Amino acid sequence: MSRLAFLLARTLRREAPLATLSVAQSDLLAALAGKRIALIGNARALAETDSGAEIDSADLVVRINRAPMPSPRSHGTRTDWLALATRLSAADRARIGPARYLWMSPKRKRLDWSTATSPGFYLHPLADYARLHAALGAPPTTGAMMIDLIARSAMSSLTLYGFDFFASLSLSGRRTAEQVPHDFTSEADWAADLVARDSRITLRKS
Repeated sequence: MSRLAFLLARTLRREAPLATLSVAQSDLLAALAGKRIALIGNARALAETDSGAEIDSADLVVRINRAPMPSPRSHGTRTDWLALATRLSAADRARIGPARYLWMSPKRKRLDWSTATSPGFYLHPLADYARLHAALGAPPTTGAMMIDLIARSAMSSLTLYGFDFFASLSLSGRRTAEQVPHDFTSEADWAADLVARDSRITLRKS
């Protein structure tokens, strides 16, 4: 696809052409099979932990959006996959350096050419977003979408770090829970239920 064709498809919300840039979800899930996965949320409380070495020891480290990493002690240093719902600056791309970008947001107009044409790019289906939105009764966070996606794979384990569902706010911004469109109580209950039902998933308390 040419850059012009991409911009046209993005502007007109033509999902089918954009989807041709993405790896198949089945291939993405297959890449998770048998892996010990660390998914890093952006809760401020994570900065007070010593989780860095444990995070970096995972087979696959997945971070979210601008992926703040204030200290290797608390956050580790590796980023294999980056799940996005926002555009990144060139400086953030260089700092984070993921091997794969995943565009999770239904807001396709935010998707940039560099991300969409990166190796292994993944575009999360709108139907999956809508299903989780209905289950939560509110727009899901990028973190919730990633938990939902990874849980459907044959991964060995999924450990969640930096997920306190906005109790300590976010390292990536100053907004309060009232200023964002998500229902964090609903997400916390949903995640707790998933952890209770799936022994492969562990929520690390910050």
